[in-house]
Amino acid sequence: MSKKEPKETAEAVEETKAAEEEIKENDEAPEAEEKTKEEELLEQLEAAKEAHLRTAAEYANYRARSAKEKEQTFSNAKGAVIAEILPVIDNIERAISAPDSDFESLKKGVEMTLEGLKTALDKLGVETFGEAGDSFDPNLHNAVMHVEDESLGENVITDVFQKGYKIGDRIIRPAMVKTAN
Repeated sequence: MSKKEPKETAEAVEETKAAEEEIKENDEAPEAEEKTKEEELLEQLEAAKEAHLRTAAEYANYRARSAKEKEQTFSNAKGAVIAEILPVIDNIERAISAPDSDFESLKKGVEMTLEGLKTALDKLGVETFGEAGDSFDPNLHNAVMHVEDESLGENVITDVFQKGYKIGDRIIRPAMVKTAN
């Protein structure tokens, strides 16, 4: 071997090192880009997570507010009903405590009390239904008896045992009736 060979070998080693450094630099550049992409994705993920947590908190607050409003509405409705019925209760208490009441005055007091209750129900939007002579409707009436009578039409209510009550389209209690044919 000649002396030139070690010199050439040293140059080759240097060239190899230079090439490795160049490759290393080229490899590091994409890593830096990837790192920024990864950081960007992490930031987006954090932002999405934070938005999701905010939305979940807002929904929980909405549910709590809705439940509170519902309870308050229910309480207000009960209060309105009680306020309408209290004068009737007062009248009944006065009638019972009257010192010299006879049958006629007691009957008149009961009639007045009934009128007071009907007035209170009217104010609350409660309607009565189920009169003799009306057509039978299974959605509104509960037929507990049936009679065959040729003088009456088909599905006609002959007797009402209990009146029905409704608010708007909502049936509170169906009418208990006797029908014909």
